[in-house]
Amino acid sequence: MKRSAFLAISAGLLLAGCDLAPKYIRPGLPVPATTPANPPVAAGIRPAIVPADTAWRDFFVEDRLRDLLALAIENNRDLQLAVANVGQARALYRVQRADLLPTVAASGGATYQKNPIGAVGGVGAGAAAGSGRFDIYSASVGISSWEIDLFGRVRNLTKAAREQYFASEENRNAAQTALIAETASAWLTMAADQERLRIARDLEQAFGKTLELTRARFRSGIASELEVRQAQTSHDQARSDIAAATTLVAQDQNALNLLAGTTVPAALLPDSLGERDATLDSLPAELPSDVLLRRPDIAAAEHQLRAGNANIGAARAAFFPRISLTAALGTTSIGLSNLFASGSDFWSVAPSASLPIFDFGRNSGNVAYARASYQALVAQYEKAVQQAFREVADALARRATIGEQLGAQRSLAEGARAGYRLSNARFRAGIDPFLTTLDAQRTLYSAEQGLVTTRLQRGLNAVELYRALGGGLR
Repeated sequence: MKRSAFLAISAGLLLAGCDLAPKYIRPGLPVPATTPANPPVAAGIRPAIVPADTAWRDFFVEDRLRDLLALAIENNRDLQLAVANVGQARALYRVQRADLLPTVAASGGATYQKNPIGAVGGVGAGAAAGSGRFDIYSASVGISSWEIDLFGRVRNLTKAAREQYFASEENRNAAQTALIAETASAWLTMAADQERLRIARDLEQAFGKTLELTRARFRSGIASELEVRQAQTSHDQARSDIAAATTLVAQDQNALNLLAGTTVPAALLPDSLGERDATLDSLPAELPSDVLLRRPDIAAAEHQLRAGNANIGAARAAFFPRISLTAALGTTSIGLSNLFASGSDFWSVAPSASLPIFDFGRNSGNVAYARASYQALVAQYEKAVQQAFREVADALARRATIGEQLGAQRSLAEGARAGYRLSNARFRAGIDPFLTTLDAQRTLYSAEQGLVTTRLQRGLNAVELYRALGGGLR
């Protein structure tokens, strides 16, 4: 009889092979085949890297920035939340996967019974003489209400849970990629604000000297009160800019502390943008669009799509019979000493099946809902691809012109510095009026601030292109 029970269970396992989920086909990419063409990497620079294959420690070449990124990855709370979400999804997948196999449980029990009718009989094992009392003991091992997955309902639910788990892992990767990009951008922004603060202080000193000279000339009757007021205005503007830049630097540090999840040591904070780039410059100029599939946010959207496809199969399976099995194997006897004696064993196998006949459209509605949910996930996936393509295209478009803009801005700043030196010398020599020097000072101030802004945009563009192409996981 034990052999028959084993064969019945094995037959149920062998039958569990039908899958009603549609065959998954990845949607086509709703974007052009390649990213927009841009000028190739400048000669003399090593061949373009593949961001998704380039570790962030290799892409960011500034030591302080690398250490800050490592600190942020270790302590950032948003990333810790994403890691916890992965753990939750993994646990739910394990719970759902357990339904594929029967839960085997051991049980034991004892029943103490007194029956006055039984007092007339003799004394049996475990019964008190003449009392009608019986002590019944049992022990068994069995499974209860295990669903034999003939039509793939449980397997599709398990597949959906697994894809949700994979999606949570990709969301965690996306969170790390975003964290690296945000932290690097915040560090570069603080570096630029430090330079703006330095420029404002330098020009405040220059304006202060000009103001003193103009006042002296006014007291001597050489300069007018208007020139004094103009010099005072430029000096006050520089003082105001110093206060504003000081505020920005403090706010930048607060932003870095939040991203890092702890107080950033002063040794890791930037003091200026410096002459050396903080990142590699050998990013690709043109790529096939399918590289976007390596972005973690797109990979997460596809896992959600696969989960939705599996849910359709689970909903379809509800139209078919649900077969479950309850089985037990054990021993029972009157008296504990006879519990495992010969002839005390028993077994039972109780299969059951249920088939919906009238559900008033419930199952049809569930299938329609699963299909509609899948179509919504398709739209979300395609939108994620389109958004990624736009981010890459925008970053490449900026990269195509930022070099020329930076060169022009440097030339502008050099010309403004030379013009200021000449106009200041001519003013001190009494050749040019003060207004010419004032205009030269303002032009220099604007040009140097513009140069810092352009250099910052160049650094931010490299970080954004690296992120948009899926870099930052390794």
